[in-house]
Amino acid sequence: MPLPRFDRLPTERRELILGVARRLFAEHGTEGASYNKIIEAAGVSKTAAYHYFDGREDLLVAVLDGVLERLLDALGPWVPARDEADFRSRFAAGSASLAAHLRDHPEDLALADAAIGRTHAVPWLDWFGALVTDGQRLGVIRTDVDHGLLVSVTAAVIQAADAWALARMTTEPLAEAADLESEASAQLWSLLHGLWGGAATAAATAAGEDPADAR
Repeated sequence: MPLPRFDRLPTERRELILGVARRLFAEHGTEGASYNKIIEAAGVSKTAAYHYFDGREDLLVAVLDGVLERLLDALGPWVPARDEADFRSRFAAGSASLAAHLRDHPEDLALADAAIGRTHAVPWLDWFGALVTDGQRLGVIRTDVDHGLLVSVTAAVIQAADAWALARMTTEPLAEAADLESEASAQLWSLLHGLWGGAATAAATAAGEDPADAR
């Protein structure tokens, strides 16, 4: 984490340094970006840099914390749903908001895996933990599988689906973006509904039947 002297900098100065670092980490990778080039591009002397951060990894952690915070802001807090229809609506809204944020912020997209994959990215899994708990309360999500495993798999599937959808959006005309987002949302829900509901629900979904009849 940044050292106390960094936190005492004016907000605009802190944001400039972190913004430059985010751009270069996104362009060159979390392993490839040069610490010296980052601080040079940010207009920070080497002496000052070591008053702000313990080193390159400390700066990277600060950047990834910011990415994770923005992803969670895009999702918004999970609010318990009234019923299955409301659950689906809230889930679709959060998923669409996250996809839109990643589409409009390519640096966050480039660093999302690194930010989410950190061992202490607890707030990210907490969001999906609330979603799974609520889905189980409503009977939308199965209870015969370990809760933690369901949380991890759900988060991984959504992350993969967002990456898939965004990759398609970059190769399709802008005018078709809304249709692609709608298609991606429908496919994601179908995939997760099968996962959450168990083998019977998955089979019913694949056969074009009402998944509710399988439960």
